[in-house]
Amino acid sequence: MGNICRSPTAEGVFRRVVCDADLESEFIVDSAGTHAYHVGQPPDQRAQLAAHRRGIRLDNIAARRVTVEDFNRFDYILAMDEDNLLILRENAPEQHRNKIRLFLEFSASAPILEVPDPYYGGSSGFERVLDLVEEASLGLLEALKREADLD
Repeated sequence: MGNICRSPTAEGVFRRVVCDADLESEFIVDSAGTHAYHVGQPPDQRAQLAAHRRGIRLDNIAARRVTVEDFNRFDYILAMDEDNLLILRENAPEQHRNKIRLFLEFSASAPILEVPDPYYGGSSGFERVLDLVEEASLGLLEALKREADLD
């Protein structure tokens, strides 16, 4: 939504997964929010701290809002929850709506399809987000490798 908690966490985690697979040159990874609440701001300090404990950097990310160009530029636009999924679908040019999916659709074991917003909770919420997006990031990379025949 504001691009300071869940989506930059997912960006940082997926970048790490891609780097660990030595596939950085194959992907453009970015995150953005559906609202302009925090444009230009770094990720929430609690998100950064939780990610840092797992060796993931978020300090090089600044919040931004999704643009029309994003729908042209990216093959996948992944939402953290149903509310943002609907906003993205409403704002996407019709020919690009098929690119929009929930991020946790790529998780092999998540019992939910929405990444919960940790903003109003404690540190355990940020750890939960990391657990969910780490699992989904691994599944996303496998799906993308199959699609692009990168094995």
